[in-house]
Amino acid sequence: MKIVMIHGQNHKGSTYTIGRMIANKINCEENVVEFFLPRDLNHFCVGCYACIGDVTKCPFYEEKNKIMTEVESADILIFTTPTYCLRASAPMKSFIDLTFNYWMSHRPRKCMFSKKAIVISTAAGSGAKKAVKDIADALFYWGIPCIMSYGISIQAMNWNGVNDKKKKKIEKDATKIANKVLKKKLVKVGFKTKAIFMLMRMMQKANFGSGDADRAYWEKNGWLDKERPWG
Repeated sequence: MKIVMIHGQNHKGSTYTIGRMIANKINCEENVVEFFLPRDLNHFCVGCYACIGDVTKCPFYEEKNKIMTEVESADILIFTTPTYCLRASAPMKSFIDLTFNYWMSHRPRKCMFSKKAIVISTAAGSGAKKAVKDIADALFYWGIPCIMSYGISIQAMNWNGVNDKKKKKIEKDATKIANKVLKKKLVKVGFKTKAIFMLMRMMQKANFGSGDADRAYWEKNGWLDKERPWG
């Protein structure tokens, strides 16, 4: 079982610690691949739309593709981000922007419809659940059917400052999340995901998509006919 972790920060703080805690409870460390933002992708989407015609034309394709190749081959994805001003970190938001052509409205990858994802955020005060939602929403539009979220106020500026009672709760919660992931052997695509996919299919069939390249991608996968990326 392969886990890919994408961290919305370079430092190994509280959110990172909880992410690694869950990953280690799910799998051995040797099967975990990690990326740190902005260290591994220090760019913002420039809105050039080059990827709409050809994904390799993105000016940051090489760095982005290195991450996404690992993402596509993973069984489980873990995203961690600190809460900054009630939202996900800027590097994480930038990463999401750079992967918009993976959304169901463009060129969703079939592999995404069988993955599990965990999104984690911590805050000294409030906002962690909002930060988690930013990422979970994006992963839903990637087509990922099983997304677990964990946002918590640690009431401290770093992991060393978290009190023992809170750490025990986090440890217990991490065990529950890991067990839930391990018990869920088969991932089923839910009604909402199917509904959005079918809406995007209708748009592609009616040529209301983003261009010929997107439509050709859907045709190649047989999704404009009877094929589906799940099942």
